[in-house]
Amino acid sequence: MKKISIIYGTCTDHTKEAAELIASKLSDFQPELHNVADCGTEPFEQSDCLILGTSTWGCGDLQDDWGDMLDKLSGVELTGKQVALFGLGDSSGFSDTFVDGMGELYHFFNDKGCKMVGEVPTDGYSFDDSTAVVNDEFVGLPLDMDNEEDQTEERIEGWLSQLKPLL
Repeated sequence: MKKISIIYGTCTDHTKEAAELIASKLSDFQPELHNVADCGTEPFEQSDCLILGTSTWGCGDLQDDWGDMLDKLSGVELTGKQVALFGLGDSSGFSDTFVDGMGELYHFFNDKGCKMVGEVPTDGYSFDDSTAVVNDEFVGLPLDMDNEEDQTEERIEGWLSQLKPLL
């Protein structure tokens, strides 16, 4: 079985809640759950599969703890790691930067030679712009706990059904 780490950055605990829900639905795979603020680079280096989550702050900013971690990871070899992303954002209040934090993670890990998986069609989402859209799809799972919390569990389940065969 592949070693899976779910690593999240959170300020308001919404991303933590999503990460915990994802971990519970992947319990058969025994993922390790880490807050990026409290972990070093080891989970990134020692895991085969990384499920990474972030919120987006202000006008498209990556969650603060991720910025520090990306600096630490700049010299770490991650080529070939399988990476799936989930991002939280506010599609109503920040429609022009919806889940841009997830877009930042995508560009960093893609540039490090990671195998990016878990794209999601933009259908069913209301937003104006996002750096997390590449080739007309989200680079991972967008979640909006502010305006569409009632869709979170269903969206996670659909996304995980796509990821489980890869794990």
